[in-house]
Amino acid sequence: MLDFVVAGLSANSVPYVEGLELQRAVHRSVVARELPDTVLLLEHLAVYTAGKRTLPEERPIDDTPVIDVDRGGKITWHGPGQLVGYPILHLAEPIDVVGYVRALEGALIEVLTDFGIDAVRVPGRSGVWVGSAGHEDKIAAIGIRVAQGVTMHGFALNCSNSLEPYEHIIACGIRDAGVTTMSRVLGRTIDPSELIDPITTAFRNTVALNPASPSTVTSNPVRTHA
Repeated sequence: MLDFVVAGLSANSVPYVEGLELQRAVHRSVVARELPDTVLLLEHLAVYTAGKRTLPEERPIDDTPVIDVDRGGKITWHGPGQLVGYPILHLAEPIDVVGYVRALEGALIEVLTDFGIDAVRVPGRSGVWVGSAGHEDKIAAIGIRVAQGVTMHGFALNCSNSLEPYEHIIACGIRDAGVTTMSRVLGRTIDPSELIDPITTAFRNTVALNPASPSTVTSNPVRTHA
């Protein structure tokens, strides 16, 4: 079973470092089985973060500060209008990291499809994409880490955020593709809060993201982190 925690949206957006500390605390508790597998859902205040494979030339061209993090992937942006999800889950043995990423993509594709967005995977590239073949734009980025068999970091789904910050970086290290949002695709504003229930449902329906792992803690419904 999964516990979903809404850690802060809109005016209560979470500074990245604070969110990272929350992740680490929950990760320790999930590893120790003091908490059930947990998905944190939130918005961040505007920030660039760089995964372990980020190259110097992919960083901001204007010397904007970047937080280096221990996830996979390269540089990306988080900020208002973007829903970030941090699934902190025990992976089944033998651990299949690629399979886990595909499961995340599948859950997000399910959610986007229900909103009327034709979202797809692109071979050789992680994340979720929209657009015609060869001209896709990324709508959701994925970057993860697995420690002690439990996942950290996760996905960033572009709902109604500005795309201007992406003009200053080589987002995810990809030079030949663009970035878009749900709002741009649909022609109407989609607030991150509208995604909480659909994502909760999609994750609960995805077996690879909701393994039956033993826990002495009873799973809770979606709740707000105090």
